[in-house]
Amino acid sequence: MTSLLRRTFASTLLAAASTLPDSLSAQQTTQTSADSAKRTTSRDSLTQLRAVRVTGRRDDLIGIASSAAQGRVGRADMRQRPLLREGELLEVIPGMILTQHSGDGKANQMFVRGFNLDHGTDFQTRIESMPLNLPTHAHGQGYTDLNLLIPELVDHVNYSLGPYYAELGDFGSAGGATLQLVRALPRPIAQIEGGAWGFRRAVAAGSTTRGAHTLLLGGEAKGYDGPWQVPQELAKRSGMARYSWQGNQQSVSVLGLAYHNTWSASDQIPERLVSEGSLARFGQVDPSLGGLTTRASLSLDATRVRGTTRTQIEAFAVRYDFELFSNFTYFLDNSESGDQIRQQDGRAIFGLNVEQQRLLTQESITHQLRYGLQSRWDDADVSLARTQSREYREMVRADLVKQGSVGLWTALETQWTSKWRTTLGVRGDGYRFDVASDHPENGGVRTATLASPKVSVAFRPARQVELYAGGGLGFHSNDARGTTIRIDPVSGDSVDAVHPLVRSRGGEIGARLSGARDLRTTISLWTLRLDSELLFVGDVGTTEPQGRSSRTGVTMANFWRPLRSLRSLALDGDVSFTRARYLDEPSGEQSVPGALESVIAAGVQWTPAVNGPTAVLRLRHFGAHPLVEDNSVRGVATTLLNASIGVPVRHARITASVLNLLGGRGRDVQYYYASRLRGEPQGGIEDVHFHPVEPRQLRIGVSLGNWWGMTAPE
Repeated sequence: MTSLLRRTFASTLLAAASTLPDSLSAQQTTQTSADSAKRTTSRDSLTQLRAVRVTGRRDDLIGIASSAAQGRVGRADMRQRPLLREGELLEVIPGMILTQHSGDGKANQMFVRGFNLDHGTDFQTRIESMPLNLPTHAHGQGYTDLNLLIPELVDHVNYSLGPYYAELGDFGSAGGATLQLVRALPRPIAQIEGGAWGFRRAVAAGSTTRGAHTLLLGGEAKGYDGPWQVPQELAKRSGMARYSWQGNQQSVSVLGLAYHNTWSASDQIPERLVSEGSLARFGQVDPSLGGLTTRASLSLDATRVRGTTRTQIEAFAVRYDFELFSNFTYFLDNSESGDQIRQQDGRAIFGLNVEQQRLLTQESITHQLRYGLQSRWDDADVSLARTQSREYREMVRADLVKQGSVGLWTALETQWTSKWRTTLGVRGDGYRFDVASDHPENGGVRTATLASPKVSVAFRPARQVELYAGGGLGFHSNDARGTTIRIDPVSGDSVDAVHPLVRSRGGEIGARLSGARDLRTTISLWTLRLDSELLFVGDVGTTEPQGRSSRTGVTMANFWRPLRSLRSLALDGDVSFTRARYLDEPSGEQSVPGALESVIAAGVQWTPAVNGPTAVLRLRHFGAHPLVEDNSVRGVATTLLNASIGVPVRHARITASVLNLLGGRGRDVQYYYASRLRGEPQGGIEDVHFHPVEPRQLRIGVSLGNWWGMTAPE
């Protein structure tokens, strides 16, 4: 890190520490009963050092969360959701949509808060300590592949929207989510599923505990052809092994994950061909597309609590390999051999995170000081080549990239009174990009540093109501190849390198209501600006300028058990509306293509107090949105309804899920650009290109044992 960055972090930490007493008086001083009650109230309103049992959306985060845009969702809420793809687990986050524009082995297309995140550029995603976002990825910056997940082994999801949290670093402008995996199962589970178009899936997992030691093993095998003219022949294998030890004040977990997937793909298709009847809705132009992903990881999580201090050390190592064949423009650039490309990525990733929390008191004021270090090293071999029917033709560019980063952060949360809390935070990040290119003029070394302050205020006017205001600075890193590029590898023209780190600025006001019968309501009004959306585009190996942008929106999330006598019945509904605009474009040409303007998610769920029948009905809607800057071409709205029922039979449970219950003909993704088929004009034809949602389909499953953590509603 540079001396400036060290001074920024040190001065902030010292300023925070100067408001605290010289000793941890909470460990030494005996209080009167009145003072003890006040101290207990103050501590309960802060994030506790002990583990928090997470069950579902009914958890009350008043006095804990620092904004209305934070939440956590456990298995009790996720277990019954009918899922088409693993990534849809993140749709428990208000306003978030995950779709697909290619084969199901490829990373999802992600949308939240007015961002078409592509595959994750401005949303930070982790599996426990391990970041899923891949910088300088062959296919796109921040590429986030959730297909390795085994949904039954996801324990809960913590999410934070916006750049107001000191622990969120790179890719965290729109927010972030952490998926926590289970550490033990009450009983072994085994599940098999089958359905339309060759869908088959098997899951098995179990754990054994002896004293303080627990060993958990789980695995999944999945295959699926889909409704496509060219079967996608998905072949997923995913495994998990975990050893954990739990002492009175210490815990250790060692987690191993392995994943392998191959598939054939059906990328988006031109609307003109479907309209004229020359291409079926589930057809494709290039039948030789597809890919392969392999990922293996090992991570360590060690935690120790001493008095009111909690220390956590996380370390991880990942081996990742990826190959993808795509063709978006068909014969636009090469009228003879076509425009198919191959993107390859092979890398090793290493990281270390250290975090410490301290609970301190000063008379009637309680402070929680958190600070930490986050570091990461990627050693990547990435390339882009032209191919035909997966046969190599020529290399566009190949690069060896060594990219390292270190982030230091601190946050001081203070309970001033029973009604007022503040959180002051800052993080400093330093990056080094080292690119060795097959085009020597495009190689080189770049470094960059950035400091990002954060602040939030929480006011609790009543026991069941809390109001929030906050703001902060965030960022995302750019592709390392874009930071050193000088010559376009295709045209040979001179190009400008991008800045390594792109600044974002955000602010938010919100409210949280916790009412009777588990009523949970949050509402947030937010705004976010990016200094630049200048990106390196892996699909063409060069940079693409997009300018500054601004997004403003409102999000409301609700969870409710409406009947006191029927706690098995739960309702939830989230709505999100967003306005996204470029700031440097002329009036009338400022719309951000692909930015969803409205997202609605709602559900009705029946979970019995004993092991009885279950049912869920879920609505998923994302509205019309601009596909070009002048808003003259708009993507159509998509609405889907999914349903699932489960019935116990002896020691088993039979489930039936219907996806796309109403048979909607919506679209997962929509783009507007030029493509060319044989016989069409040399310059191609501007057209909407879309990937259709899958038609109505039935899936039947039989499960034994724990059935994804079934517990009675509380």
